[in-house]
Amino acid sequence: MSDFDANELEAPTAVAVLEHIVRSIVDDADAVEVSSSTGRGDKVKLEVRVGPGDLGRVIGRRGRTAQSIRTVVRRSEEHTSELQS
Repeated sequence: MSDFDANELEAPTAVAVLEHIVRSIVDDADAVEVSSSTGRGDKVKLEVRVGPGDLGRVIGRRGRTAQSIRTVVRRSEEHTSELQS
C-alpha cells in the first residue's frame, strides 16, 4: 500500500479513488505515487507518478483515459462532500 495517510489530506476520497484507478491500469502498480497539495484558492492539486512505460496507459489515446480519470475523481469528491453536508 502507499506511504501516505489519506485521512490527513484535503481530499482523501479523491486521492484514494485516483490511486485505485491508476494502480488498476498500469503494469507496475507498486511504482504508483499519488500526492496532494493545495492549489489556487480552495482547489486541491493531485499529482500522479507512474513507472517507466506506464505513462501512456494513464494518458490514453488523445488524453481520453486521463480525462475520464479526472471526471471520476472529481465526481467522487463531490459525492463525498454532498454526503457530509
